[in-house]
Amino acid sequence: MQIRKIDTRHKKDVRKFIQLPFDLYEDNEYWVPPLRSDMKAVLDKEKHPFYQHSEADFFLAEENGKVIGRIAAVNNRRYNEVSNTERVFFYFFEAVNDPDISKALFEAVFAWGRERGLKEAYGPRGLLQGDGAGLLVRGFEHPPAMGIAYNLPYYQDLVTQAGFEKLVDYYSGYLKAEEAEIPEKVLRVANKVKERRGFWVKKFETKEEILEVAPQVKDVYNAAFDDGEGFTPITEDEMVVIAKKILSTADPRMIKLVYKNEEMVGFLFAYHNIGAGLRKAKGRLWPFGWFHIMRAFKTTKHADANGIGILPEHQGLGATAVLYIEMEKIMRQFDFELVDIVQVREDNTASLGESNLLNVNWHKTHRVYRKFL
Repeated sequence: MQIRKIDTRHKKDVRKFIQLPFDLYEDNEYWVPPLRSDMKAVLDKEKHPFYQHSEADFFLAEENGKVIGRIAAVNNRRYNEVSNTERVFFYFFEAVNDPDISKALFEAVFAWGRERGLKEAYGPRGLLQGDGAGLLVRGFEHPPAMGIAYNLPYYQDLVTQAGFEKLVDYYSGYLKAEEAEIPEKVLRVANKVKERRGFWVKKFETKEEILEVAPQVKDVYNAAFDDGEGFTPITEDEMVVIAKKILSTADPRMIKLVYKNEEMVGFLFAYHNIGAGLRKAKGRLWPFGWFHIMRAFKTTKHADANGIGILPEHQGLGATAVLYIEMEKIMRQFDFELVDIVQVREDNTASLGESNLLNVNWHKTHRVYRKFL
């Protein structure tokens, strides 16, 4: 077995890195493949905005010419500067069930981090803020939300055997339409908030309208989550990438912004879960992948809510209740049977409490790990 850093300028290396999970999850009914074009964009150091301020390298484990593992080592300089940390992230970890292979991959990340003076390994954590965090440790019998990791159950053993320990958990839960009746108390609060505090909800009809306000959304997003564990401020160029990725499958009517008078103070990002279409597309838009994706977009009964935020100065004043009412309206308008509330940190008692008012069933846990080098 050998561990080697790939050359992201070589198409063959990039193809090998991208292909491994397609082989590992070939018979898995829950894993949702990424679009291969999206993965190629992440590995493109000349064009992807992450590499304007930070660095990453990508490693393969190979034996007798066969790829048996992979991992990314990420030095997010903006994150370390803002958080006053010295962390090397690991991401895109995939491997066969062999601790010797996974330990060798993690050792490559540790060595890479030490070369850069970093003192702690941390992850899984992606390059962009919207990539989702953590390793799935509970809820393997449920399909993933869009863009959120699904991994094989034995991965948590491979990670802990490499010396990692839990840092924090993120919970995801589903809300069924039949149980999504807004309590009268929440309705009263939301109506009073709108009337007394001047809150109102901006709605959209076209993707172009949303792209016009993307810079403002970035500022609100950065302010809403700037004290969160693992948070990195989004740059202008990164916001464009995130917005286009969301809008590639989102219906503009499911994006809601909360304003107080003329100031944007909160947001709700919801979109169709088209995982079934992506599985049939097998990571490719052509020749028939686009058909499966569009069919899933029209027929799915599941949606994801991955992005609910309120500016700190307006938290606890009822603005969140306004957003939850909008989410309930989305379920009714689009006839969704289920909405996945994505990745709420375990110590975010306010959000967990508000979600429980709507009978959210917390059914999945993703765990972020760390190891001191």
